[in-house]
Amino acid sequence: MDSEQLGVGPLEVVLQAGGEWRHFVDPVRVVVAEAVADVVPALREIERAVEEESLYAAGYLAYEAGAAYGLSTHASPADAPPLLWFGLYSAYQTTDAPVCGGAYRFGEWQPSLAFDTYARAIARIKDAIAAGDTYQANYTFHLQTTFEGDPWALFADLAAAQQADYCAYVHLGRFVVCSASPELFFRLDGQTLTSRPMKGTAPRGLTTADDRHQIDWLRHSEKNRAENVMIVDMIRNDFGRVARVGSVDVPALFTVERYPTLLQLTSTVTAETDAPLSDILAATFPCASITGAPKVQTMRILTDLEPEPRGVYTGAIGFVAPNRRAQFNVAIRTVVVDRQRDEAIYGVGSGVVWDSDAAAEYDECLLKARVLDFPREATADFRLLESLRWTPAEGYFLLARHLQRLADSAEYFNILLDRPQIERLLVDYAETMTAPSKVRLLLDRAGQAEISSLPLSTGARPEPIRVGLARIPVSSDDARLYHKTTRREPYDAARASRPDCDDVILWNERGELTESSAANLVLEIGGQWYTPPVAAGLLAGTCRAQLLEAGEIEERVLTADDLSRATRLRLINSVRGRQAAVVEPLQIAPQP
Repeated sequence: MDSEQLGVGPLEVVLQAGGEWRHFVDPVRVVVAEAVADVVPALREIERAVEEESLYAAGYLAYEAGAAYGLSTHASPADAPPLLWFGLYSAYQTTDAPVCGGAYRFGEWQPSLAFDTYARAIARIKDAIAAGDTYQANYTFHLQTTFEGDPWALFADLAAAQQADYCAYVHLGRFVVCSASPELFFRLDGQTLTSRPMKGTAPRGLTTADDRHQIDWLRHSEKNRAENVMIVDMIRNDFGRVARVGSVDVPALFTVERYPTLLQLTSTVTAETDAPLSDILAATFPCASITGAPKVQTMRILTDLEPEPRGVYTGAIGFVAPNRRAQFNVAIRTVVVDRQRDEAIYGVGSGVVWDSDAAAEYDECLLKARVLDFPREATADFRLLESLRWTPAEGYFLLARHLQRLADSAEYFNILLDRPQIERLLVDYAETMTAPSKVRLLLDRAGQAEISSLPLSTGARPEPIRVGLARIPVSSDDARLYHKTTRREPYDAARASRPDCDDVILWNERGELTESSAANLVLEIGGQWYTPPVAAGLLAGTCRAQLLEAGEIEERVLTADDLSRATRLRLINSVRGRQAAVVEPLQIAPQP
């Protein structure tokens, strides 16, 4: 099923606004600007259509549309998407969040410039900073690849993976824009103008505690704060060109927002204005967060150094509605598909200042591209998971620890959790059970819980459990290992590698033992019980936590050699308790 069959065809737009998804269908007409000279007249035509005909406009401005305001950009190639494209619609439909229904395939993403070329450009920007020509420059380049299949399916996965608030899908026909932007360029609501510029990035932690540390670091990073303030000042100045005197304000400074692959430092700027949309865009476009400071001179430097036109990337995608309502994102985290050439491009960039390191900036660009690494199963049925033991005598075993782990992971994944409600649901569910049971608690992204159970005897294995080393390592920087979720691909792959065993012992890229596919691992060595540290790449089990707190086990890095030195081996979890295990040797099939 392709996007047309799903009801999202050419000349249609789907975007997020005000907490809902809006679908613009069957345009009355389309406004397009192919040349720089046509951009401002096109915007005035859009204004007239919205004000005089009560139509809705939805579409985008490419970064190179900034040339219409006398700013320096590359010339847009003749076969590129237009500088401006807006459909004019009589109404819009509210709809559900996009759900993937088609297939697509990427080739391997390739950067449009080598690192050496990138490093030389960064050096030249730093020379310009030393000369006083710029203070900060947002240098960008493209990743490109082949693309086959349905762009709507790509957009559905991209939006689900990024979990951003300003996603947009614009289907021009040949070109399809798939944006999962987290950044608000501006929102106009009557007389109130709001912008939420992003400047400052850090990678996510692997655990909730790691994440909190990263958030604290980003919020107090002098480099990131300085860049953020610089951009906030530029937005204030841009707003000041159209704002009522004294109305520009910064109600929030240095807010850290979580996204699946990174953390972003944001601030909020507001103003009151009577200016028409065309004047607001003339004062603010393109957004200062993706140009640099000062904007005019820095854009000249970027035009000299960037390898190609940016296109839709770092432009603005959004809508204009009657009664002075409008919203535009900053078109980052955006894939543009060329259906004629079966190609896709994705722009990345970072803010370069005097003390920037080229390698670190390049890494930041690649970090921003990690949103492209989503496997479909990551967006299809992702839920948090807790398995609890319930018996008539003791109720739920280690309930408080399970609920705290659930709360930690809910915080990590930005999932709404009503802990008292979950506790009430579990108590109510317990009224339906009479025999010892394994209770399964699932929590989806919307905070909806699902509870089921099986007799505790189901799935029980005779001891000793036969375990063997997995044939391939896990990665200790894989966040799936640190949270109990329905994303069990590493565990399933490990289990599949040892069909001769009841369970499998995982190990990481450093050769350190981690856990089994369903339990934590403890070894008795020299009369003391040891368990691998969480940093090796494992789930911090509730039974493990209790035994550590009681001093019955200690953390220690363990390797395969320790398996042979151990006098006893146990698998531990809160459902099965402590189970004896023995190691089965890895059988290597003879080569023919």
